[in-house]
Amino acid sequence: MLLRQLRSWAARALQGEGPGNPTWGGGLRGMQRRAWLQDKDKENEKEKKAVICVEGNIASGKTTCLEFFSNTRDIEVCPEPVSKWRDVRGHNPLGLMYQDASRWGLTLQTYVQLTMLERHTCPQTSAVRLMERSIHSARYIFVENLYRSGKMPEVDYVVLSEWFDWIMRNIDVSLDLIVYLRTSPETCHQRLKMRCREEEKVIPLEYLDAIHHLYEEWLIKGGPFPVPAPVLVIEADHDLQKMLELFEQNRNRILTPGNWKYGP
Repeated sequence: MLLRQLRSWAARALQGEGPGNPTWGGGLRGMQRRAWLQDKDKENEKEKKAVICVEGNIASGKTTCLEFFSNTRDIEVCPEPVSKWRDVRGHNPLGLMYQDASRWGLTLQTYVQLTMLERHTCPQTSAVRLMERSIHSARYIFVENLYRSGKMPEVDYVVLSEWFDWIMRNIDVSLDLIVYLRTSPETCHQRLKMRCREEEKVIPLEYLDAIHHLYEEWLIKGGPFPVPAPVLVIEADHDLQKMLELFEQNRNRILTPGNWKYGP
């Protein structure tokens, strides 16, 4: 009798019983079911939440875009962590990089990669997260510009690229939409002069031109780097009032998942 009861219990444990039975979830089938339910929960959670990234040159209007949508229901905005880049335990790697990119480029971009990764992976509390730039543009635009301009040695470039590639393989930093605020370098240069941020006083037009061409290569022309999400291009050379009107006109295109698609 005892042997028969043990055999019956073992069979139920291997098969996995339904909820309400003390042995539910036991055995191979039970473990498989739990794993399937966990994967399904993750899929459902991802379906309910979206990450939208606002990209563009320095002074292209990204902050204005985030501020415009910040009062929209069920949206959280994530500005670039510039305050961290300006003060790392009393040091200002952002300012140092603009003063001497050859010396401080690796230092800044290492920290940028870390802090942008923090932005991507912090818990999302709203249905839509609107980010200012991304870990992707940190690598494909700003690290790339340092390397192509000869201000970053190849060994530094390779090390940063290895870190970035590992992140892409192992951590979810995916995007659902990229909003590209397309501006001319000349417009950005004029806006920089008007806003007078201390670190930006030394930025020449040539630097803005290089950043512009890298953005065009990445998001418009189909260059060597992958585009991680559909791209919505908004021409952003206009004054503030016109830009606010354009943001409102594009509200549904930006916030409605059914409107996110690759191509024109």
